[in-house]
Amino acid sequence: MRRNDLPANRRQILKSLAALGVTYSVMPVMSNAAYAANEVHYHTWSGYDAKDLLKSYIAKYGGMPEVSHIASEEESFTKMKTGWSPDLIHPGNYNVRRFKDAGLLKPIDTKRLKNWGSIIESVRNDDSCVYDGVQYMIPSEYGNSSVIYRKDLVDKSYHDNPTWGLLYDEKYKGRLANYETAAAVVQCAALVLGYDNIYTLNDEQLAEIKKLASKQRDLLRMYWSDATQLEQAMASGEVVAAYGWNASLVNLKKQGLDVAMMVPKERMFTWIAGFTMHKNVKNEDAAYDLIDAWTSAESGAWLMENYGYGSTNKAAYTKADPKKLVDLGISDPEAVLNASLFFKSLAPEFEKKYQTLFADVQAGG
Repeated sequence: MRRNDLPANRRQILKSLAALGVTYSVMPVMSNAAYAANEVHYHTWSGYDAKDLLKSYIAKYGGMPEVSHIASEEESFTKMKTGWSPDLIHPGNYNVRRFKDAGLLKPIDTKRLKNWGSIIESVRNDDSCVYDGVQYMIPSEYGNSSVIYRKDLVDKSYHDNPTWGLLYDEKYKGRLANYETAAAVVQCAALVLGYDNIYTLNDEQLAEIKKLASKQRDLLRMYWSDATQLEQAMASGEVVAAYGWNASLVNLKKQGLDVAMMVPKERMFTWIAGFTMHKNVKNEDAAYDLIDAWTSAESGAWLMENYGYGSTNKAAYTKADPKKLVDLGISDPEAVLNASLFFKSLAPEFEKKYQTLFADVQAGG
């Protein structure tokens, strides 16, 4: 992840404020008079605080929750370890394990959720959401991470034979981009090298990955962290191919550009994101109400039609525009999910190795 990664699309991430040495920002979403209605501090991606996703919460509490935006999950994690405690956090599934292992999360009681029965079973039971039989994450949406490319500017052979290898093609030196995370850099290189154990790579494999990642670094126009920056670069032709998300594809298509998202022969990544609850949550009832609002069928349909991500609520697919679902390739969510390579939480020893490798590559090693 995504996953990396969201809407309107993880693309309006605000310029950060310095707080305890870590970047985050709080966006006022209502007047001062209404601010007293806040019962929950919701830490999420820009765009995921849209009122259309929170209608039943707003109706019950008379206003929006307090919102802070994720600039990066790494920064959010670091800040929470210093004592900062938003009530609900909206991470990718690949980060849940380390949040839990750091003692930051409270188990979620699924009996208190109205929409639990409608959540796709294969997703809610994923081992990145459940640990030792305890639910730590309520998955609310999923999306893909793959190669987005300008069909008019990239050789047709890549359309006929889609592969992550495009992001390592010397022909496009200075016109490629990758997502600025260890997961994207390490795991994509692992797929190109033919490794299947992308979450448990050994030292010999990591040595080969470092060589390929270093080669890629010298071919890139940029590592991106803000999807808006990526979309602008692709719209201008400055970048012709990049690691990207569904929402960027949607936004570029809206501009009339001839772009596509690959289904690479090595497989595309699918990330799940959703709700985790901080151990120091202040108002559990309101927190559960917010999760219910966001995971409702109505919110799920709005999410799919406007951001291009898949809802985990099965009932949402009966409420969304069928044509849009077909265009997005998510009209059959079970088929999409069953054919996906899911991002997973890394065991701490592997996470440390991947992060170290990426830091070395960025530093020119």
